[in-house]
Amino acid sequence: MVKINHFMDSWMSHRKALLELIDTFENEHLNYRPWDKAMTLSELVLHISSSTGMFVESVKNGVFAPPSTPKMPETTEELKQLVEKETQQTKRNLEELTESQLNQIVEFSGMKMPGMALLESAKDHEIHHKGQVFTYARLIGIENLPFFISR
Repeated sequence: MVKINHFMDSWMSHRKALLELIDTFENEHLNYRPWDKAMTLSELVLHISSSTGMFVESVKNGVFAPPSTPKMPETTEELKQLVEKETQQTKRNLEELTESQLNQIVEFSGMKMPGMALLESAKDHEIHHKGQVFTYARLIGIENLPFFISR
């Protein structure tokens, strides 16, 4: 299962960077949104962690699995704990995937693709939104940010 191990290493370099980014926030930053209808900082971070879990569940089950909706955290520590919990669950689910599941065709959002391709889309989705979190961090005045990946 070299494919999935390589994927997990790459994905975790981004997820670890997200966790490092959370460490730069203060509690008062969690409800920041750059415009009225934007997700708050905490909503955006939880969207990232729950969506990746959703993509992995979809590959595991062979059909779309809606993401969970966690309770909104009140502190940065609670936010980090939620993301760490989601990360561990997603890692376990990734480790359990079979070659057959990675190759099976999964329908998602009107597209049909092999499970491995859907996982790559999940990582791209996470990278995209992590970039937005970096932008939020700059907008709230954080100057010292982690690198975009963690090794």
